[in-house]
Amino acid sequence: MTDLFISDLHIDESAPEIGQQLIEFLKGPARSCRTLYVLGDLFEAWIGDDDPNPHFSDIQDALAALTHSGVRGYFMHGNRDFLIGEAFAARTGLEILTDPVVHTINDTPVLLSHGDLYCTDDNEYQAVRRTVRSVEWQAQVLALPLEARRQLAGQARAESTDANAKKSEDIMDVNQAAIDAALAEHNVTKILHGHTHRPAVHEWQLPSGLKARRMVLGDWYTQGSVGVWDETGFRLETLAR
Repeated sequence: MTDLFISDLHIDESAPEIGQQLIEFLKGPARSCRTLYVLGDLFEAWIGDDDPNPHFSDIQDALAALTHSGVRGYFMHGNRDFLIGEAFAARTGLEILTDPVVHTINDTPVLLSHGDLYCTDDNEYQAVRRTVRSVEWQAQVLALPLEARRQLAGQARAESTDANAKKSEDIMDVNQAAIDAALAEHNVTKILHGHTHRPAVHEWQLPSGLKARRMVLGDWYTQGSVGVWDETGFRLETLAR
């Protein structure tokens, strides 16, 4: 059986072609898989499950149609859609995963993560991440009116874009020592994540002497990007737009 992995679609009404490609993917290739994993940043910004955004509503309906067809679906929060909650899960049929988590994929234990947790060289980002992932902060934000949340999200996106423009490429990638430590902590040799927008498969030797593999998903800005895991192993595939 085949398991599919996607992340970093950053769906937004300003780029409707991304959402449309996902809908076509959910109606087509995804119907033949066993499990679909969405490893964060499905949306460019999510201000709460009560947002009536019609573009986002279409995406949720397409996900619901997939899970109702018998495909099992999982969602993991990213750094853009960490406010997705149980109402979204109930509507789409996706089960929300903690980050990180170990799942067995075709008899192989794999550490799944959005990936930003391991960008430990970026201290400024990690401080912000700790704040926005706190239950208290999220409760305060979700208590605000929708328009106030929308303005807050826009401000956060602008600040993030400005901050990232001033950082080196290396600082925004995962830290190798952090990856090694995570694999040791969870007693696995494979990790699959998104976030960095640098699709690749990396292999190296752990301090323990075991061979490790890090599989990185791509974004959907100009094309679709899917991780496919079947009886032959893992591979990255692109979907033409």
